[in-house]
Amino acid sequence: MDTQQVSAPPRTPSAGVVHINIRLTDGYTIVSNRLSQHRGLSLLAIGLGTHIQSLPDGWRVGIKALAAVFPESEARIAAALRELEQHGFLRRTRERVGGGKLATRTESYNHPEAAARVRMRECAAAQVPEAVPAPEVLPAVATEPMTAAEPVRVPGREPVRVPESEPVRVRVPESEPVRVRVPEPEPVRAPEPLRASVPDPVPAPVPGPRLVPTPAAPRKPRLPLPAPQQPTEALYAAAADLLAGLPRAAPLFLLSEEDARGLVPGVAAWLERGARPDAVRAAITDDPPVPLRHPAKLLRHRLAALLPPPLPAAVPVVPLQNCDDCDRAFRSSVPGCCQECRDARAYADEPCLIGA
Repeated sequence: MDTQQVSAPPRTPSAGVVHINIRLTDGYTIVSNRLSQHRGLSLLAIGLGTHIQSLPDGWRVGIKALAAVFPESEARIAAALRELEQHGFLRRTRERVGGGKLATRTESYNHPEAAARVRMRECAAAQVPEAVPAPEVLPAVATEPMTAAEPVRVPGREPVRVPESEPVRVRVPESEPVRVRVPEPEPVRAPEPLRASVPDPVPAPVPGPRLVPTPAAPRKPRLPLPAPQQPTEALYAAAADLLAGLPRAAPLFLLSEEDARGLVPGVAAWLERGARPDAVRAAITDDPPVPLRHPAKLLRHRLAALLPPPLPAAVPVVPLQNCDDCDRAFRSSVPGCCQECRDARAYADEPCLIGA
């Protein structure tokens, strides 16, 4: 009765991720945890490395090819590829192909450390020369030299010479043989095979320049929202109607009433400077990022950063007046007579100089 229930299902954790896995039979890729849980790579680099390992051989993984598939820019994709190269998960080389052209060869590794060890063993084996066999050394042979015949000397008499026909041979005692030593040739030593040197520990790669600013980097001050110089009720009403009608032309820009009320002065400043409503709508909603998380913040930034210059000062127009005398039109700020009629009146008022 005290046997535990070994077949009982495991207890579901109260917090954290819970995996709901279904056995896959096709359309899957085995990815090493060295890549998926790497602490030195950014999430963009981990995702890009996983995507590259899931592609078949021969698939193009250039910067432009990846930027055409994913929403990230070419600069961010290039930075992620450099991270994968620095940590050994990717290797790109330039090879010459037919026709004098160069092609990029990309190698993806799921275990960079093991691949590096295999390359080092291959390089060490290619550098070891073949052993040269040592020449055979023959042993020295002892020889007995023959001594020349000498005349026999008798004390008190002249030496008696032995006829040349019967030479006298003197034997050297066997106890003291005369040996001639032949100098032994020095053996030729074969060069010692080169031993594979123990590789030094690979230093940690120096991280390259980050194209994405860090959270602690100083940010530029946010531009203030523009406002019209001479606000009117008609101008604010036109700006409010434009913001309320944005979802009809751009469904992503659905604003709350509070956000629309705060953006009305910025749109009114654009309308005051002569911008047409359709031009304002296209300028602030064209080419939004994907996904668009904060439409009101994007509109506020574009209204401040893309504000058109003010219109040039208008030249004052002098109104037309009708002359009281000749009824001809002339330009003047006050009604009265034209210049010719004024000259005629001045001439008529002068006293006559001719005597009667």
